[in-house]
Amino acid sequence: MKNKFTIENSAMLLIDHQQGTIKLARNLPYEEIVQNTRALARTAIETKMPIVLTSSMEDHFQGLLLDDLQKIAPDAYEKRVKRPGVVDCWEYEPYKNAVLATGRKKLIMSGLTNDVCIVYPAISAVEDGFEVQVVVDAGGSPTTLADETSLRRMEKHGVTLTSTNQVMAELANSWSEGAGQTIQTIMYEEILAKLVDS
Repeated sequence: MKNKFTIENSAMLLIDHQQGTIKLARNLPYEEIVQNTRALARTAIETKMPIVLTSSMEDHFQGLLLDDLQKIAPDAYEKRVKRPGVVDCWEYEPYKNAVLATGRKKLIMSGLTNDVCIVYPAISAVEDGFEVQVVVDAGGSPTTLADETSLRRMEKHGVTLTSTNQVMAELANSWSEGAGQTIQTIMYEEILAKLVDS
């Protein structure tokens, strides 16, 4: 594959993984969303990829970002872009500027929910000339229908849909050397161990 996302050319954007918002994602198990979000955050931190966090209306039901993100990415958490309620975070200038500051044109996005908080910035970033992969299983929607509708809409606008394991494998490139070994360890600890050891 010629046009790969790599740790050298991509940025990780985790959007609205908040303690209240995650309760709205009902089409996937809570634990699965958390484990996949942890895996993505760890991949960015442990391979030194740029990572940008954002939250919306923390003082309302949405709440703070997940404790896991605060622990895994404390610096990114401190620098998180706190939005006053702008739905499409790409349209909120401080957030867009934070993404532009990474210097990366390939963006890996995930967040809560797919049908509200991800669909719009993913499409907006594509419209601005970025290549975007949305990690659909590190987010979710209130219903399966809502999720599928948002995925179809994004795909129609040129967004590439992916899964946590799929994008991690793409970033790893090789399990036997360099960052690939680090990513394989993260994938095993966060995701695969539960499958292999069950």
